[in-house]
Amino acid sequence: MTTEQYVEQLLGEDADLERVKKSISEHGMPEISVAPGYGRLLSMLVTMSGAKHVLEIGALGGYSGICLMRGLPEDGRLTSLEIKAQFADVAWTNLKAAGYGERVDYIIGDAKASLSILADKGRKFDFFFIDADKENYPVYLEWAIQLANPGAVIIGDNALLHGRTIDPAKNGPSVLAMRRFNELMLRDERLTGTLLPAYDGLTIATVK
Repeated sequence: MTTEQYVEQLLGEDADLERVKKSISEHGMPEISVAPGYGRLLSMLVTMSGAKHVLEIGALGGYSGICLMRGLPEDGRLTSLEIKAQFADVAWTNLKAAGYGERVDYIIGDAKASLSILADKGRKFDFFFIDADKENYPVYLEWAIQLANPGAVIIGDNALLHGRTIDPAKNGPSVLAMRRFNELMLRDERLTGTLLPAYDGLTIATVK
């Protein structure tokens, strides 16, 4: 048994999240939702941070969306950016089934354009979860810092890219972008951050 399997055994079955995984499989979507242990961590960090306005970049089937919503207070809202309308539809259906359908807004299209629009509207957020195309992670991070309230939390999934990030022989666009993202999350003077190496890696930072 791996440490990840041990954690998942302790977490046990979760009807809402199992529904998400089933729907992702049925719709032929990539089965790349956030790991269960990190899903629970997202819920906890949203609650601990006192966040009310959460921005998610990459909805997929709604697994992380449910985890984020579970940490929000009754008046909290989730804004989720998703490039594919089909994925957003699946995600919304799953969040509605979990009781959160009225408190989530999906914005369809290229995330960079959506982030620019949010900035033009003066939107601010308390918590960010980045789990989308890896090559744009550094770009998304810059937008998150611009859209952040003081003390906001920024989280990026897949920091290790299944070991490619730390393999000097791997230097593709996604790997280079993720290395840059990790460096910024941990070293940028505007942030205080760290990297959790379990599962596929999770970077966490707060905005100063």
